[in-house]
Amino acid sequence: MKIMKLFPIAFILIQFIFFNLISCQRGDHANKEGPLVALVMKTLNNPFFIDMQRGAEDAAKELNVSLLVQAAERELDVEKQMQIIENLIQREVGVLCITPSGSKEIVPAIVKANKAKIPVLIVDTRVDSAALAEAGGRITTFIGSDNFDGGMIAGGYIINALGGEGEIAILEGIPGHETGDARLNGFYKALEGKNDIMIVATQTANWERDQGFNVFQNILQSYPSVRALFSCNDMMALGAIEAITAAGKTGQIIVVGFDAIQDARDAIREGKMHGSIAQHPYDMGRFAIENAKKLIDGQEIPSYIPVKIDLVTKDKLE
Repeated sequence: MKIMKLFPIAFILIQFIFFNLISCQRGDHANKEGPLVALVMKTLNNPFFIDMQRGAEDAAKELNVSLLVQAAERELDVEKQMQIIENLIQREVGVLCITPSGSKEIVPAIVKANKAKIPVLIVDTRVDSAALAEAGGRITTFIGSDNFDGGMIAGGYIINALGGEGEIAILEGIPGHETGDARLNGFYKALEGKNDIMIVATQTANWERDQGFNVFQNILQSYPSVRALFSCNDMMALGAIEAITAAGKTGQIIVVGFDAIQDARDAIREGKMHGSIAQHPYDMGRFAIENAKKLIDGQEIPSYIPVKIDLVTKDKLE
């Protein structure tokens, strides 16, 4: 009877010791891992951002950095991205790396991170500098390509391909979005003084492939003589190519996109697309984690970390 009475007590003691050992092991593991670095992207439904994630994960593995990657389902979902960032601030991550879905909308989240003393690294898409300054916010660095230069490169290529004359259509990204605006401004700059080139249509397709198809199908119906298309990203360009194919005009319209994702490269090889501006998102992801690690180690990093940009055409893929 005495043995039976002692058994529950012994069992409880064993459980107590076991769970304390587990807790200690978890604590040691967390200390070894160090601060958590979070990468918050616009979406994971775009190959561009999948490449960025791959670069970040490769760097994290090499540098032994604890990395958490999160994103909204759609690039348009600014509110969801804000919720993700606020949750990460409450979680007290060590460094926040963000590709903003909205250049102005992201500012309040940056200010909250500043108050929590969490460094913010902005990747790919710049924050609206005026809105950030007005709110008293700050970022540690921007990592990305010069979208204005990319737009100029695309414009120069199309001008040469057209022989200096013809009708052009444009597929824009999200209205007011810094990335799309910079690409458009660069493209317009390249066309300055080219009086024999006419932009007949410029419409948004919100970065998405299905909208690229629908919008450009309507453009082709309204402007059947259009000879070239500049698309502010490849997803919209790929949708436009489907509309061109459906209209029986494959190869007749010069199409230049932006991002040089794999599907776009395949389309260039097949002659369905003429070119795309490559930004190297893998490098963006890698640079983000490498510099986050430097901050964790107490090192300073530059306020701007450029990522190369170039034009991909068929001859460069062969």
